[in-house]
Amino acid sequence: MNVVHADSFDGFNAPNSITTLTGHVLITQGTMKVTGDLAKIHVDGDQQVSRIVVTGKPAHIEQLDDSGNLMTGDALTLDYDNINGIAVLITDAVVHQQGRGEAHGDKLTYNTQTAYITGESNGDGRVHMTFLPKPHPVTPAKPASTQPVAAPSAAKPASASSAAKPASTPASSSSTSSQRQP
Repeated sequence: MNVVHADSFDGFNAPNSITTLTGHVLITQGTMKVTGDLAKIHVDGDQQVSRIVVTGKPAHIEQLDDSGNLMTGDALTLDYDNINGIAVLITDAVVHQQGRGEAHGDKLTYNTQTAYITGESNGDGRVHMTFLPKPHPVTPAKPASTQPVAAPSAAKPASASSAAKPASTPASSSSTSSQRQP
């Protein structure tokens, strides 16, 4: 996990510690990018980053899945379990999966390893989802008629070859053709 940018930080990399980053936070790991106003990085007993809690207006996560499709998520709070690859987006949550659809809710849980998503609402709120249709394969356009296309292409090489021949060649061709006529 790389802290690419923060205006300030408070903490250190020690077992069972929490480091706080504030201001224009940008954290990356592989194809994943997390941004927000404030981040708390939790380090476990083995000195591994186990969890990141990011807040912002909005907190943002994005990552390419194994198929190369982009997943983006926004919410006021993002709680990312780094060990299991689970992102929980809380309050005004939106997750968009490129080529698949999007979900809106009070709480969305997204598995970054499997792309599995669940949603919840609080009180009278609702979860909204949009599923995109499966894209249809593009069929190549059928060519027009092959005969008209073939005739001009055959004529071009013949004129090019006759233009390259000396002037006496057409004369000898025409005399040959005149001898064959009755």
